[in-house]
Amino acid sequence: MNNTFGTLFTATTFGESHGKALGVIIDGVPAGIPIDENFIQRELDRRKPGQSSVSTARKESDTGEILSGVFDGVSTGTPIAILLRNSDQHSSDYSNIAGIFRPGHADYTFYKKYGIRDYRGGGRSSGRETSARVAAGAVAKLFLKENGISVRACTSQIGKIKALPPYNWEEVEKNIVRTGDKNAAEKMVDAIRLAAADKDSIGGAVYGEITGLPPGLGEAVFDKFDALLAHAFMSIGGIKGVEIGDGFEVCERFGSENNDQMDANGFLSNHAGGILGGISNGNTVTFRLAVKPTPSIASLQKSINIQGEEVDVEIHGRHDPCLVPRIVPVVEAMAALVTADLLLRSRSDRM
Repeated sequence: MNNTFGTLFTATTFGESHGKALGVIIDGVPAGIPIDENFIQRELDRRKPGQSSVSTARKESDTGEILSGVFDGVSTGTPIAILLRNSDQHSSDYSNIAGIFRPGHADYTFYKKYGIRDYRGGGRSSGRETSARVAAGAVAKLFLKENGISVRACTSQIGKIKALPPYNWEEVEKNIVRTGDKNAAEKMVDAIRLAAADKDSIGGAVYGEITGLPPGLGEAVFDKFDALLAHAFMSIGGIKGVEIGDGFEVCERFGSENNDQMDANGFLSNHAGGILGGISNGNTVTFRLAVKPTPSIASLQKSINIQGEEVDVEIHGRHDPCLVPRIVPVVEAMAALVTADLLLRSRSDRM
């Protein structure tokens, strides 16, 4: 099982949804980077459960405890370990599905691969694993900040409700769905609540961008910037589609429409989303992600048990009726990890 992401700037996560704790070991952080523990905690708070009326009722403080790698507020160049203790596990909520594969979850495939699974919330397959990613991403953001680079994302769609660009980034943390369109926020909240009332869930989309990038980040063949972003985003449970730049809109265009032409001042457009040939071109990197509806729903569904027998199943417990608002900081974290890693790698590209 591969639990490490990155080449030079790496994050290794551990822990399960209903275990004693989760955590991450971040290696490759250069010495002398200011490590703001309050910033790291704010990032964790953005992802933690129980933060709004449209998220899971599970209550976890998700307090990040830095165990190593930081002294006098700066990185020492040694591995930074961050621990997140679990405190509000209701494992009994899952007792009725101990031998049943939940529709839409990794239960069946995990069991077929390993011959054993942690049915309490999905174990390593749980979305709770992403808390460790957010901690690592916060450290990556602090490193990028020292280099004038920032990462941000917002909810761009819930069900059929779409936010209208340009997004107001000042609004994103002021509404519980984390959208950059104030007028769409209330409609999105209503859509989520309606799905929950129907014992169902609803999907959506996330838009994000990386600003302040120099040209030249990314590798020309297999480790293209966009390829690594796609890898990072698709490693998040619930992400089912990735668009870089204008994405699938390019299907209907001619080359004359889609090419980003240049003049003496730079690029005249950004259809490519800031990446050409797998390498950043100095424009803002833009991306959009499709997020599936939460698979844990209270409606009666059909499945099978470990013996292969057909069964009806109802999912109990505390679950988000929509993944999108809490997945936004996870998306930012993975984008930050990719960018931090490529920034370090770029320093050996030429003499």
